[in-house]
Amino acid sequence: MADDAIGQVADRPLQDPTAGTGTRSGGSARSRSGGHSGNRAPAGTAQRAVAPTGTVGGGGEIRSLTGLRIVAAMWVVVFHFQFTPGDAYTRFWEPLRPIVSSGALGVDLFYVLSGFVITLTYLTKVGPRLRVRAALVFLWARICRIWPVYATVTTLFLGWLLYKQTRVTDGYLAYQTVQPDLTVWSYLQQLLMVQLWTQPYFDGVSFVGPAWSISAEWAAYLAFPLLVLVLYRVRRLPAPVLGALAVAVMVPFAYLSYTGEEAGLRYAWLLRISCGFLAGALTYLAVRNVGAASRLRRYAPLLTAIALVEIVLGLLWASWRAPQGGYGGVVVVMFPVVVAGLALHQTGLAKVLAHPWMVHGGRISFSIYLVHVPVFEIFWTEMALRPPLAPGTALATFLIPQVLLLVVLLGHLFYRFVEEPARVWLRRHGPKSSSVRVTPVPVAAGP
Repeated sequence: MADDAIGQVADRPLQDPTAGTGTRSGGSARSRSGGHSGNRAPAGTAQRAVAPTGTVGGGGEIRSLTGLRIVAAMWVVVFHFQFTPGDAYTRFWEPLRPIVSSGALGVDLFYVLSGFVITLTYLTKVGPRLRVRAALVFLWARICRIWPVYATVTTLFLGWLLYKQTRVTDGYLAYQTVQPDLTVWSYLQQLLMVQLWTQPYFDGVSFVGPAWSISAEWAAYLAFPLLVLVLYRVRRLPAPVLGALAVAVMVPFAYLSYTGEEAGLRYAWLLRISCGFLAGALTYLAVRNVGAASRLRRYAPLLTAIALVEIVLGLLWASWRAPQGGYGGVVVVMFPVVVAGLALHQTGLAKVLAHPWMVHGGRISFSIYLVHVPVFEIFWTEMALRPPLAPGTALATFLIPQVLLLVVLLGHLFYRFVEEPARVWLRRHGPKSSSVRVTPVPVAAGP
């Protein structure tokens, strides 16, 4: 898509600050080729920023990054799905083992995307100075986005674990190394999304295993009103400097992955959310400072391709070093490059990710991320308790791929009937700035 489709914005807030990387497609298709806004920069903004490109939709949506979200989510999903008992389909996915075994890195890709989108949306809404009301509006918007479906899945899965407790005698309830504490206090901590904050490791802190990352991201949201004070003051640095900083921020995690120290590092989760979220924020600042006629836009597809090749090569190296994974984190330094590259162009991979199916996948990715492990664990439990579903049986072999499809279907249903309706209702009944019009805007900026 031609570069003249890029909208000119100057720190312009998106239509609805609860939007992650997406807006409902009702206005996006109409604005793909006419995204110029011509808005003036707010007072105190000395230069006009150029909007990211990435197949821009209505309200400033970067559709290619919305599509990237489903890639990150499914990377995590297949990582967990590989632990399904039996080897009926092993020969089919074995060639992808180097990528699948490092699927936990999809969380870190989510963090980079989240930092990018949150900064895109709230840089001037929350900055340039600390304002209590602006901070509260921001935090309420994030609660409206992530909490309803998170609380729903957490509560439903707690019910399953309590039921399972009556069926097994070995105390092995969740498929986690450390078993979660099924107490009221633990449940309340999880509803408040603070269960991880005092724990050095994330094993067993949540009923739903991957929900630890929601607790980590909630900490990042609480810190954002302070972080934005710094971001606002460095926003005018040259794009190459900001881009280099974004990559540099990911180096500590990459280095610890290279040495193998990350796996046993206390509070490694804090390092991951800090590096990923800050790298994403700096990536947005770099992208916004790339001029419309800059060569960086022309070479963005090549830059993205090189970064993706480096990621694949890094994962192959990590698999050679340890086939079961553990060293793949070296590739996270390329995540900001991929995100920036996709945000700066509208052709090739960016166009593929901006396809309506991929965009919808990105919109339901948060629900998919939350429901997939509960679905897998229920299925795995039935495989262990019911002989007709034992690994290797005809019925189990038939159902295994169906379970994967069920995850996507449930993700869509939870998004359609829980996540989005609850977000809209809560936004209408909670604090909001006078400039915000609450409309159904799909994608969450969170894992």
